[in-house]
Amino acid sequence: MNKNKEEIRSEWLSKANLLTETLPFMKRYANKVIVVKFGGNAMGKKEYVDSFAKDIAFLQQVGMLPVVVHGGGPQIGDMLSKLKIKTEFINGLRITDAATIDVVEMVLSGVTNKSIVTAISNAGAKAVGISGKDGNLITAKRLLQIDDNSDSNVEKAIDLGYVGEPEEIDPKVIYALINEKMIPVIAPVGMGVDRQTYNINADTAAGAISASMKASRMIMLTDVSGVLDHNGELITELTVSQAEDLIKNKVVVGGMIPKLKTCISAVLGGAEASVIMDGRMSHSLLLELFTEHGVGTIIRKNPN
Repeated sequence: MNKNKEEIRSEWLSKANLLTETLPFMKRYANKVIVVKFGGNAMGKKEYVDSFAKDIAFLQQVGMLPVVVHGGGPQIGDMLSKLKIKTEFINGLRITDAATIDVVEMVLSGVTNKSIVTAISNAGAKAVGISGKDGNLITAKRLLQIDDNSDSNVEKAIDLGYVGEPEEIDPKVIYALINEKMIPVIAPVGMGVDRQTYNINADTAAGAISASMKASRMIMLTDVSGVLDHNGELITELTVSQAEDLIKNKVVVGGMIPKLKTCISAVLGGAEASVIMDGRMSHSLLLELFTEHGVGTIIRKNPN
């Protein structure tokens, strides 16, 4: 059915009104660092990747400074299976031996990283793929895990192999790319002082980078709507204290606990705010940043 001139004019007017409504938000985030963690199931579907890439390109085009940190767990698992390398998990973390760390680095810094770079480039922006090893961006240390199920009264450390956590962040390489109007796309592997490569959880890497850069927002894209209360309803805003209470009172459980702890650490470390939200929603980043109430859960500092 053909639209008449009045209907077309009405559509144009609606779009113009929408643009004017977003202007205050564009001004709010102009020249501000926005760190976005992209991973999980969303990375496995082309439509999610393309939507994400368009959002990231748009953020740069309206004056923001987006930085992407990505995961790649499913992609790593697929490659390990193809190579017939057995892998185990403890507390959600992959035990990473010498053979596995080579595959982890190959997948994260290779095809996974470059696929995101390509998608952003296809969306009209210039992206550059790096890893935490480039420019000494992430100096890592071996992650110590304690076995909570141990019957011994003495705490038992779990050897996860080459699984690490950030010890120091040097964001000079990120700023160098940003200054050249490039969008950094970062694979979460780091180098230890022992010159060993370490596999780092992407959430943890994004949180540490956000804190070091005093990011305006650290946005964690997940496959859930955000933090839920005891009734299963979305909580739209939390202070650090409120977030800590949700963990303490076991309202937040399972995989949401480390995500929320990462958001808390990022905020306490210097980021203005952190957000947990559903990355599968079309243009979810734009809805979060350019609407009054956003679409996920935002965690801010405690009021003075």
